[in-house]
Amino acid sequence: MDWIMLIIAGLFEVGFATCLGKARETAGTTATLWFTGFFLCLVASMYLLYKATQTLPIGTAYAVWTGIGAAGTVLVGVFFFKEPVSFLRVLFLVTLISSVIGLKAVSH
Repeated sequence: MDWIMLIIAGLFEVGFATCLGKARETAGTTATLWFTGFFLCLVASMYLLYKATQTLPIGTAYAVWTGIGAAGTVLVGVFFFKEPVSFLRVLFLVTLISSVIGLKAVSH
């Protein structure tokens, strides 16, 4: 259950990064709504990370949380914000995802 909370926390991290990107592109009421989404995702992500670290090692949990957030945010950037894709970017993304999977595999 703690790993599921940690994965959801990582997805909320992707959510708050995405909301921040959308808020940057807008103004007025629309930007305010995106900032609201940012803060809601931030609170949910931090709370779930906190709950997961009550039983998981903090180093592993934090690394997995940031890995999910970083990889997810790169994918959102590529697919929704039309950020460039290069061989090296894909290589390092695969390395990051492999590292997260490896940390999960060696954690007790």
